[in-house]
Amino acid sequence: MPTIDGARLIATLRRLAQFGAYKTGVHRPTFSPEDVQSRLWLAEQFAEAGLEASIDGIGNVFGRTRAPGRKLLIGSHAETQNHAGWLDGALGVVYGLEIARALRDDPDCARLPLEVAAWADEEGHYGFFLGSRSFIGEVSEEEIDRARNNTDGTPLSAALERAGLAGRPRATIVPSDYLGYLEAHIEQGDYLDEAGLKLGVVTGIVGIRQYQIRFSGEQNHAGTTRMARRRDAGAALVALSHALSDRLRRISGPRSVWTTGAIRLDPGQSSIVPGQAEMLFQIRDAEESQLRRFEEALEELVAGADAAGPCAVELKTLWTVAPVPMSERLQAALTQAAEFRAPGRTIAMPSAAGHDAQILAKRIPAAMLFVPSINGVSHHWTEDTSEDDVILGCQALADAAEAIMRNGGV
Repeated sequence: MPTIDGARLIATLRRLAQFGAYKTGVHRPTFSPEDVQSRLWLAEQFAEAGLEASIDGIGNVFGRTRAPGRKLLIGSHAETQNHAGWLDGALGVVYGLEIARALRDDPDCARLPLEVAAWADEEGHYGFFLGSRSFIGEVSEEEIDRARNNTDGTPLSAALERAGLAGRPRATIVPSDYLGYLEAHIEQGDYLDEAGLKLGVVTGIVGIRQYQIRFSGEQNHAGTTRMARRRDAGAALVALSHALSDRLRRISGPRSVWTTGAIRLDPGQSSIVPGQAEMLFQIRDAEESQLRRFEEALEELVAGADAAGPCAVELKTLWTVAPVPMSERLQAALTQAAEFRAPGRTIAMPSAAGHDAQILAKRIPAAMLFVPSINGVSHHWTEDTSEDDVILGCQALADAAEAIMRNGGV
């Protein structure tokens, strides 16, 4: 088995975290100067590990192998959320890099066909899994022309130009070239940490449905409008939100979650009864049947609120992502490696967050390995994982990767 260098792994992660360092975390949004610098640096590291390094026209960084045969691809994303953690995304990229180094350093493993990728914009600053979707051929030039940064409105085309990527070809996968795809990630939740477990083998990635619920009432004076005649859109929103939470709690599965992510009142003044209100509502579950139960309950409650008045209520589906199962064969390889490295402290579990693996799974077998997040914190600069757990996860992934490559996909 290839042996990873734990000290080198941690040093590489710490060095990558210097690009956009923010408190104990990182602020490295997609195609920011810090992000572009980090991608150039990663390409240098891939080359030093003996891989053929390149950056394509959407910002994906590749380390390609010269070894013959079908390849195993390991990767994750390189950018971060705004003012977020140092391991979200970076962990999986550097795991791939360190495993490539370990293979290079071991004469018995040097010719194993491993490739590494750092995807662009998994965090959605410009689009939905932009880099990995581009790699599987799902991003059109028209989408690139339409895309805007969700923080400052910068056109994606302008960001690519500024990053020196305009005009470069975008790499596209040839599925027959690959044995599969592995991605390691911090859990981003507290299940492993709370249970004292060390590794999680992901069974599937949750489906997500995002809705907009709009309430139309009557704007009026907050002091002179009698309660009996008010059509308060804000009050209608609060009432429906409470009813939703109560209903979904009663029909939820063991890992179901739902979130009211944004609320807007119009005009939003203390002395005016709001005439319009809007809420963004999201549901997540690994089971399609559970998502359907939630959606049916949501539709029923919205229809009931609209019929009862005094405000009109309208439901609109903004986008949906179906649950994605992970490859059973690759899961088996990960489970065997995880149990060998952390006997009795490994569990099979779904991912409650989206990852590039769900995109790659459309074209090739894919699987994921989780390491614990301390206190379940993620998408915040206090996100962290112990160095021992980081090193353990990389070695387990290296073991699984070697088995997959030697056995032709397991």
